Amino acid sequence: MAMGGPVSVNDGAAPARLAAFARVCTADVDEAAEEIGRIFCPHGLTLTGRSDPRFHAHHNSADFDGFSINYVSYGGSVAIDPGCLDRFFLLQVPLRGHASVSTGGRMVDASAGRIASLLSPTLPTRMVWHDDCAQLILLMDRRVVEQRAVALTERTDGVIEFDPDIDLTTPFGRALRAQLDYLVDLAEQAGPDRPFSPMLTAMLREAALSLLLTGQRHSFTDAIAQIDRRPVPLPGVLRKARQYLEAHAAEPLDLERLARAAGIGIRSLQLGFQRHFGTSISQMLQDIRLAHLHTRLRTAQPCERVIDIAFDLGFTHPSRMASAYRAQFGESPSDTLRRGG
Repeated sequence: MAMGGPVSVNDGAAPARLAAFARVCTADVDEAAEEIGRIFCPHGLTLTGRSDPRFHAHHNSADFDGFSINYVSYGGSVAIDPGCLDRFFLLQVPLRGHASVSTGGRMVDASAGRIASLLSPTLPTRMVWHDDCAQLILLMDRRVVEQRAVALTERTDGVIEFDPDIDLTTPFGRALRAQLDYLVDLAEQAGPDRPFSPMLTAMLREAALSLLLTGQRHSFTDAIAQIDRRPVPLPGVLRKARQYLEAHAAEPLDLERLARAAGIGIRSLQLGFQRHFGTSISQMLQDIRLAHLHTRLRTAQPCERVIDIAFDLGFTHPSRMASAYRAQFGESPSDTLRRGG
């Protein structure tokens, strides 16, 4: 039956991830197709044999603004026919078993630790999940991905389609898997009753978008490469962008708004920061926030707390903030607060 809370399932040796975010747990094929179809999209679901006593369907899903992180497993082997996904991109990383994925005329043999699949919404897809397959799945809203891809290439519109196979043994593949693990860990630590702040959600969405659009080949890759060969933007444009970061340091990073403020495309802006300032936009924003934090801590009242000031300035990870602060200023934030107060 469909569930709204934690459930227990004999799901193989490895424990299910995102257990507190359980959405579907059933041993009925028709119910699995209906309930999981409500979360993803309507699809056909059939056992590869006439019957399989091992069948179960288990879907846990932590939903955020513009994306979700999911754990999905099927007992036995099942055929899945979603057709075109239409509304979203789907990155599937096997944790157990393997999956044969046919999408856009390509075949992907996805397996744990080796190959992941990336499904584009405009390409028809059929899959068979074999041997009690379990996967971590990142769902990205189509509008969010296409809007960013268009902004990167400085076009007015366009449909983006990714190469569907990802080698998880490459640096990009390892970074992608680490990003998914990080999302799962964060969601599990927070739980379903403590939603992420808009700041953290925007940061996580930005990280996933950047990784996919710069690391995996897609239909806009060549257009982005052409922009990469352009001359570095003028220093005045980059200084304008830096001033915008200074003025909006406590807000979630919005690359499209930043690019509009500077009067330049996103990709040109990213390259300009690397070549002119020797750092990324996100790293410069962190340095600006650290400098603001240092000033605030030195002038803070004795009753103020480091974590409250840090959150005011846009920091979302106290431990990461503290490590970066110590590396920058040679002492902990609490040491600065004590000396300042």
